[in-house]
Amino acid sequence: MTLHLWISLALFVFVNSITPGPNNVMLTAAGANFGYRQCLPHMLGISIGAAIMVLLVGAGLGTVFDQFPSTYTALKVVGAAYLLYLAWRIAVSRRAQGRAHRARPFTFWEAATFQWVNPKAWIMVVGMIATYMPQHIPLHDLILAAAILALVNYPSISFWTLFGSAVGRLMQSPQALQRFNLTMATLLVLSLWPIVFA
Repeated sequence: MTLHLWISLALFVFVNSITPGPNNVMLTAAGANFGYRQCLPHMLGISIGAAIMVLLVGAGLGTVFDQFPSTYTALKVVGAAYLLYLAWRIAVSRRAQGRAHRARPFTFWEAATFQWVNPKAWIMVVGMIATYMPQHIPLHDLILAAAILALVNYPSISFWTLFGSAVGRLMQSPQALQRFNLTMATLLVLSLWPIVFA
């Protein structure tokens, strides 16, 4: 692949990573409730989880959807149900202040696993493979594409976590933070629109 094509791929990843979607809504809410530092495993899980998706889909996993279309439907249903659960979790969350069973942001593995039911992650990964990669992808190109995704994605999603963290510092009252969480939960539910009507 040419340098021009790699730059185009990096821009594609940037646009998909910086625009609102389930990951960015959750990171904004997590940043507001827990601060940037506690969200580091969540952000790393997103970036590395999506990069692993590129490797596996590029290696041929994507053909499963062609051979078994019902798998795609099942993924949409599971993804929608999980996003609704996450919206509920955000809506009822409170800023943790020394409680025994306090809320927390996603762990690395939770965030990495979530990418497999995140419709926006699938759109980005399949779009990368279909648009920017040759039909028979050399392994070194696939690894480089996954690395570009991780390196461009991480600072993009960090922006949303930093934004949420700044909002959280401004909202000192529990009522203001609860209203913010309800807003984030509503936005997460609205992100289901493309799944339901696609």
